[in-house]
Amino acid sequence: MKKILISSALLAGVLSYAGGFRVSLQGVKQLAMAHTSAHAEDASVGFFNPAGISFIPNKLSIVAGGFGVKSEVEFQNISTMTSTKTDNPMGTPVYAAVAYKINNTVSAGFSFTTPYGSTVKWPEKWQGNEMIQKLELKSYFFQPMVSVKLAPWISLGASYIYVKGKVDWDQAINSLNGQLNLYDDKATGTGYSFGFYMQPDSDWDVSISYRSGIDMKANPGTATFRISPALYPNLNIPSSGQDKFSAILPLPEEFMIGASYKVTPKWMLSADFNYQGWAKYSKLVLDFENATVGNTADPTVKSVPKNFQNSKVFRVGTQYMLTDKFAGRLGYYWDESPYSDKNWIPDTPSFNAHVITGGFGYKFGKLGIDAAASYTFGDARKVENSYYNLYGQARAKVLTFGLGLSYNAF
Repeated sequence: MKKILISSALLAGVLSYAGGFRVSLQGVKQLAMAHTSAHAEDASVGFFNPAGISFIPNKLSIVAGGFGVKSEVEFQNISTMTSTKTDNPMGTPVYAAVAYKINNTVSAGFSFTTPYGSTVKWPEKWQGNEMIQKLELKSYFFQPMVSVKLAPWISLGASYIYVKGKVDWDQAINSLNGQLNLYDDKATGTGYSFGFYMQPDSDWDVSISYRSGIDMKANPGTATFRISPALYPNLNIPSSGQDKFSAILPLPEEFMIGASYKVTPKWMLSADFNYQGWAKYSKLVLDFENATVGNTADPTVKSVPKNFQNSKVFRVGTQYMLTDKFAGRLGYYWDESPYSDKNWIPDTPSFNAHVITGGFGYKFGKLGIDAAASYTFGDARKVENSYYNLYGQARAKVLTFGLGLSYNAF
C-alpha cells in the first residue's frame, strides 16, 4: 500500500488562529497575556518550554483547563457576489499538566494538550465543496519531560512528544454526483522539544525553546466512495465502496523566544517571538490503494499544490496585581498566515490575524483559578486560487474563552 500526504485539514484546526492549523490554546493564564511563554508560575509552562518547570516556586504543581472556541469564516464569490459562511460547532481544546521537583537540581513533569483539532463545516452545495464539506478531527499530545538546573539562574529541559489523531473528512465528487469520506482514528507521530529557561535576577524571566516537526503517520484508514455502485468497476473501487489509504502529515517545527520583566513588584510585561516552519508542507498528495481517481501518471495518485511558507508570530502581554491575590491580564498578538492569497484554501482558512486577549487570575491558598478570553479578526483576503478556480474575498472572526484551575503545594 502506498502512502498519502493528506491535506493539512486531516489534523488541522479550523481557523482558531492564523498560523496554518496550529491552535494556540495550551494555558488559560498564557492566553490572557497573548499566549506568551516566559511564565514559570505553574506546570502549564512545560508545554512551552520544559526547562521552565525548574523555576516553578512550589515542589508540586498541577494544572488543568479548557476552552470554548466559536469561529466563522465567510467567502464571497467575486463573480456572483454570493456569500457562503461556515456553520462550525464550538471547539473545545483542553490541557492538563503536572510538575514535581525531585530535588533542588532535577524536576520532572507531564503535559497533555490538544494543539491541533476542531470541526469546520461548509454547506454541502457550496462552490468549494470538492475541497471540503465537513471536517471533524481530534489530536492528543502526550509530553513527558525533565529539567535540570545548570546553575541557580539557568535550567535545561527536554521532552518526548507522542501524538495520536483522528479525522473524519467529507468532500464532494461533483463529476460523479457523489461524495468521498476519509476516516482514520489511529494516526500517530513522535517528536521532541528542548529549551533553556533563565532567571538572571528577580525581575527577569527568559525562555528559549524549540519544538521539532512531527510526521503524523496513519495506519491504513478507510476511504468511502458514496457514488453509484455502477461506477465502481470503472474506478477500480472494491464492491464495498471502500478503499484503503495510509497517511503522513508534517506538522511544523517551532522556535520560540520569550521574556518577562517586572516593571514594579505588581506590574509585569511579557513579549514573545515565534517562528514556525510551515515551508515543508508544499503539496498535498492523495494516494489510494486501488481507486483510480488521480491526476498523475499513476492513476491512483492525486497531487495538489499547497505552497505553505514559514511564518512568524509577535506577542505582547501584561499582568498587574490588583491585590495580593487578584491579577488582571491583557495582551495582543499578530499571527502571520503561512500562505499567499493565490494559495488560500477553505479546509485550513488562514489569515493574517490580529488577536486581542484578556483575563484574570485569583489565588486562594494553594488553589488558583484563571479565566481568559480572546477575539481574533483576520485581515480580509483577496482569494485568487487558480488551481481550484476559487476567486473572491474571505473574512474570519473567532471568539475564545477559557477557564483553568491550578494547585501548587509544598
